Amino acid sequence: MATRPETLAFLLDQIGALPAVRTRRMFGEYCVYLDDRPTAFVCDDQLFVKITDAGRALLADPVFGQPYPGAKPYFLLRPDEWEDRDAVCRLLAATAAELPAPRPPAPRRRLAG
Repeated sequence: MATRPETLAFLLDQIGALPAVRTRRMFGEYCVYLDDRPTAFVCDDQLFVKITDAGRALLADPVFGQPYPGAKPYFLLRPDEWEDRDAVCRLLAATAAELPAPRPPAPRRRLAG
């Protein structure tokens, strides 16, 4: 089951107050970026957030899941858990802050000739 457009729209509305939020289609689903850091995936109408110590401190009883077969575990939040806008924003912001900064793109090589 793929993520429905209205599910993604609802999530983006909930986290729209966060700075530099964007999504990108990946694997037929979506990756959520905060400050150019891949922070979470939206797959099958569920939010999978990267596991960090900061995220673990915010979740009283975390549930784990895999966004796709063979993936490492992530924190799993179902759409009914997205209602608390502040909690979701705190979780994503804390997670992104703990992730490494993205590497700058490599310069393009010029072809001789």
